[in-house]
This record gives sequence, structure tokens and C-alpha cells, in this order.
Amino acid sequence: MKMRQGYLWAAFCLWALTFPLLEASSDGLVRIGLKKWRIDYKRIRAAKMARSTKYIGGLLKSMYQGAGDSDGEAVLLKNYMDAQYYGEIGIGTPPQNFTVVFDTGSSNLWVPSTKCHFSIACLFHSKYNSRLSATYVDLGKEGEIHYGSGSISGVFSQDSVQVGSLSIKDQVFIEATREASLVFVLGKFDGILGLGFDEIVVGNATPVWYNMLHQSVIHEDIFSFWLNRDPLATEGGEIIFGGVDRRHFKGQHIYAPITQKGYWQFEMGEFLIGYKSTGFCEAGCAAIVDSGTSLIAGPTAVVTEINHAIGAEGIVSQECKEVVSQYGNMIWDLLISRVARPKWVQPEKVCTQIGLCNYNGTLVVRSGSSYCFMGPRIKTVVVEEEEGNGTRVGNEVWCTACEMTVIWIQNQLKQRRTKEIIFSYVTELCQSLPSPMGESVVDCGRVPFMPDVTFTIADKHFTLTPKEYILKTGEGITTVCLSGFIALDVPPPRGPLWILGDIFMGVYHTVFDYGNLQVGFAEAI
Repeated sequence: MKMRQGYLWAAFCLWALTFPLLEASSDGLVRIGLKKWRIDYKRIRAAKMARSTKYIGGLLKSMYQGAGDSDGEAVLLKNYMDAQYYGEIGIGTPPQNFTVVFDTGSSNLWVPSTKCHFSIACLFHSKYNSRLSATYVDLGKEGEIHYGSGSISGVFSQDSVQVGSLSIKDQVFIEATREASLVFVLGKFDGILGLGFDEIVVGNATPVWYNMLHQSVIHEDIFSFWLNRDPLATEGGEIIFGGVDRRHFKGQHIYAPITQKGYWQFEMGEFLIGYKSTGFCEAGCAAIVDSGTSLIAGPTAVVTEINHAIGAEGIVSQECKEVVSQYGNMIWDLLISRVARPKWVQPEKVCTQIGLCNYNGTLVVRSGSSYCFMGPRIKTVVVEEEEGNGTRVGNEVWCTACEMTVIWIQNQLKQRRTKEIIFSYVTELCQSLPSPMGESVVDCGRVPFMPDVTFTIADKHFTLTPKEYILKTGEGITTVCLSGFIALDVPPPRGPLWILGDIFMGVYHTVFDYGNLQVGFAEAI
């Protein structure tokens, strides 16, 4: 059973895109027809070798969100397994067609090259042939991009790019000569078209979106997504460049300002489970809206509470239980002494006081691992730092377990629970910690009884129901339900960090407003 669950989970690391036929519509938008792909258990089994992927890099579902009679350019996407959405672009003169992921979590454009001879992924996808293009320019420079689910390397080239009816001249992109991940082998997409800011672009290439603006091929400096969450629908969704379409949302968009360029990053407020506070993000958390991620990634402490609330299976963390057993009373006493204070106590300060973390006043110094933001994806890089005497500066696992324990106890204290009840609850949470690969399998029969979860953005609540955050795959006795949440821990000053992927974007129509540096969300229809 667990092996089959692993296959299912790995399948969500696959990305894909395909190109439909160009259609003109009466509202002035040019649309590209999309198809959807039903889940294929044999394909899932074939994906088992992709289990090493660190976190889900789902297919972008391109959606066009509406502002009515826009002159924007619409590109429809395909929906694969309700977790992968893909569409088509053309490169060269005449155009050579490629399916790509429209990814707001990266900024480069790349496709496989005919010069790719030793990567299996290149054998199964369309390849760019520079000799067939009259507008090709050899830039003579190499480049490499690291994603959460693999890496690619190749050479920078320049050529014309066609996105729907939009023609972008002199676009710099990477001809991939090496694709180092089986995710690229099994995915339906050929390449990736990044829609992030140029602060995270690799090789100083101008992103496609920037060239659309510079060359005035669109009239408004916004783009929008509509993702169709119905896996049986023929239309997977749309992305509209330079416009929106009111038919795909209702009400008004709620906008949050971009707090840091690079990713589409904004400030998020408190997170609720069953409309009750988790005590997390009360002081604010960074959040990224990322069309290239299938699920929703959040801090382990909160994802564990979600797992517990929905009955997800996880791995028992011995370190977590030992922290509760050996240090629980100390944590309790420190928190009780401050319980009358309304302000949230920082977990890192408590854990430093009892000797499990090393807090220097602004951030936790973690020797066990460091987090770096390389290229378009957030990566966790494990490092071994030693002092001159050869001993570790600290223990990352114990520090993290302590911080989660503080968060959980502090939240329960606010609800005026007794010490015995709180410690019992915290021990249960330890058993609900996500597994290292992020799998969280739930009982499909319990879905109707699971709690809603709520994100606070721009002081407004954005709620997801169990039906919206649980992914159901298969039919009959082969049906498996997966939680739409995975754990990702990023320390200050970058974190805590949430990544709102396609599950969130499928429920809330999303506008990326480059001109005003903000993102907007409205209920999708």
C-alpha cells in the first residue's frame, strides 16, 4: 500500500504541456484549445523512480482570469491528473512547437535541443533545431538552472518566440543539452517558460514577459490565470497576457502588494484550521503564489496540525517525542510565565533559552542545514558545519522539533487547555509529522467531515474546503486520497514561507499585476 502511495505522490512531480489549435473568439481574445489527461495508474507506477524529487513541482495550469472585454492574449492549458496543466509556444522562423509550463516561480525560458544526446528526457520530447530557423542567433554562452525537481543545463541562444498570436523578437532562451531528472523524462512538457521577476533570472536573460512589455505586444502589464479543477472537463484553463476575463471569477479581486521581487511574494496573515487559529503567522508570514507548484507548501508545524485534523498518515518523529518528554516541562514553565502577555512568544527564543537552538537576536543559526534560493526554485542544501574542535554547533532536528513544540503548546494555552490535555495533543501531533517525501494519505471516506482551512491575505479570509484541498485519484478500490499540503521549512529572514500552488489558484482566480506590483485573488467560477 505504501509503495503504491509513493507512486501516486511521485506522479505529482511530473509537469507537462501541449499545444492546441489557435482560435479567434468574438470578445477579441485569441484562445488556444486545451485538452485534459485522465490519471493513468500505469503511468503512476512508471513514475516511481521520480520519488527523489524534494517537493512537488506541479504543472502550471494556465488560467485566464477575467476583467471583461480585454485585448489580452489567451493561451489555454491542458490539465493532467488535476495536477498538471500545459500549453504550447513556438520558437524560430518558421515556428517549432513546444509544450511548456508557464511558471511564475522561475524566470527563464528553456526547451530541449537537438544538441542533447545523452539525456533520456530529450529522446521523448520535441527538440529545437537551430539550423531550421532563419532568425536564430548563437550567443556562445552556457547556463544551468536548478529546480526543486531537477536541473537542466545547455547553451544560451536567441530567436523569435510565438505565444498564441503574440510574436516576441530576439528572445534569449536556453537550448537544454542535459536534463538531469527523471521528472523531465516522465513529464508531458518539453520545457518551461518562466513568469517570475528578472531578479531570479539565470544568465542575465530578459524574461519573455519583460520582452512582451518592452516590445509593446500587449496593452496592459498584467497577466492572469484561470485553472479548471474539474479533471473531466475538456478545457484545462487559460493564461491571459495583458488582460482578464470576467467569466472566470465573481466579485472583486483582493490585492496584496509584492513585498520582495523575484518570486511573486507577498505578506500573508494568520492561518486557520476549522476557523480556529493555529497561532502561526499571527505576526505575518511570507507567501509566494507559484503556478509551477501543484500543491500548497507550508511550515512543518502547521502542516502537521493539518495532518492531525484530517487524519493523515505520517512518520512518527522520535526526536519530536523526546523533546516533549525531556523538555516539555521547561517549555511549559517558560510559556506559563508569559501567558498573561498578549504578544506571541517567538519559538526560537524559548528554544535558545533551553539550549536547543542558537538565536542571535535576529535569526536562528542552524548548523544542520542552510537554505538557499538558487535559480528559480527554493532548494534545501544540507551542510556540515563544524567548529575547530570538530563538534557541531547545534542540532537542526532538535531545534526544529523544539520550535514546533513551542508553537503547539502556545496555541493550546490560548484555548485554556490543561497541561495533561495539551501534552497528549502535542504527542499526537508528533505522530502526524509529514514523512520526508511529504506523503500525506487520508481516508477518502472522511473527506466530508474534514475541516476547512483558511488563509488570511490583505486582511481577508480565503477558505479551502476538504473537497478543494484533497486530491482524489483512481476509481473504486484503487481510489486514493492525498492531502494537498506538503511541508517546507524556511528560516528567518526569508521564512516562515508558504507556497500557494495550483490547488489554491484553482479555487481563486489570480491576477499578476506587474504595473502596480501586486497579486489579486477572486473566487473562480
